[in-house]
Amino acid sequence: MTHDAELEDRLIRYCKVDTQSDETGASQPSTAIQLDLSRMLVAELQAMGAAEVRLTDYGVVLATIPATLHSPAPVVGFLAHVDTAPAYPAVGVKPVVHRGYNGGDITFADAPDLKLSPANSPYLAEKLGHDIVTASGTTLLGADDKAGVAILMTAAGYLLANPELPHGTIRLAFTPDEEIGRGVDPRLPADLGADFAYTLDGGRAGEIEFESFSADGAVVRITGVSAHPGYAKGKLVNALHLAAKIVQTLPQATLVPELAEGREGFLHLYDMQGGAAEATLKFILRDFELEGLAAKGDLLRQVCDAVAATEPRAVITCEIRPQYRNMRYWLEKDMTPVTLAQAAVRSCGMVPVSVPIRGGTDGSRLTEMGVPCPNVFTGMQEIHGPLEWVSVQDMAAALQVVVRIAGMVAKAG
Repeated sequence: MTHDAELEDRLIRYCKVDTQSDETGASQPSTAIQLDLSRMLVAELQAMGAAEVRLTDYGVVLATIPATLHSPAPVVGFLAHVDTAPAYPAVGVKPVVHRGYNGGDITFADAPDLKLSPANSPYLAEKLGHDIVTASGTTLLGADDKAGVAILMTAAGYLLANPELPHGTIRLAFTPDEEIGRGVDPRLPADLGADFAYTLDGGRAGEIEFESFSADGAVVRITGVSAHPGYAKGKLVNALHLAAKIVQTLPQATLVPELAEGREGFLHLYDMQGGAAEATLKFILRDFELEGLAAKGDLLRQVCDAVAATEPRAVITCEIRPQYRNMRYWLEKDMTPVTLAQAAVRSCGMVPVSVPIRGGTDGSRLTEMGVPCPNVFTGMQEIHGPLEWVSVQDMAAALQVVVRIAGMVAKAG
């Protein structure tokens, strides 16, 4: 079962399509450009003979690989997301394949000073001889999650072309807006119709993840008092100065992502806009435990209240909304999907590894909504930046695991 060339071709084609999501977009999906890839997938799924292929009005591509067994088996779903992160440029992506990686520095045609090496990406040292795909230096690659998309599309084609392989009904879903936390529409669990599912949105080979951050988002709005700066004495209340006080008062030596690792959470200011009259700060709050997440929200509110108390003429509000919750809270009650995936990894000659995801997936929301959904590796690394890369051979290993899971689910049923 060798599909390296197909995986590489699909990855490159999909990465060239700009699909960035935008949290400020009010439409669904948040950007119309995501549908460019979604429509491509619909056409390709129809051409390979998938059943029940459709693009929902909320932007998800759904398809079925019909069962080859007549005996009952659980319906298993597989998901990947089409959007790429808005955190870094993704227009004009030019994928580059570095064949037979030799262990040295990988350079970038459009950014001569940029280098990828085991020094700044240690996992690369394990990929000697692999075909490494990167962008050209000025954009992200988009392997997050177009590697997952390519793996599932290749798996679909393989299973449809080999009906002698025993498996139950398989449901595929390609979601938009995962990167901005909107990938799972409330209608998706019913439309997917799976007993349990897997997201193909993980990192190094062998990883099967069943624990993620719990996440909230916060928006702090500051309204000052506007005045002409030449005549502002005793009148001006500068919203930007108050914003700076909030940022300075928050812990800078502990609860920031650049200093956190392992099971440590954080409070991350990722956007600040405005002027002297009004300013807006946007934060994400992350912790593996709900108590820790609540404590971070309480801290942010306390800091906002303290700064507001120094200037009664200003209005400072802090709105905190839930985003997703640690999938472990549900999966630990029934680890069947996790143990199946771990067994599939072993049967493909790898050692399964389960580490907490320092982020979230569509599976976090799906699990919370009643569809148990652990996360499977794709090989993608250094995501959301110009050093993003993926090994074609890691993608091939993930493809084997997907096919093996499908077969093992049928036997388990």
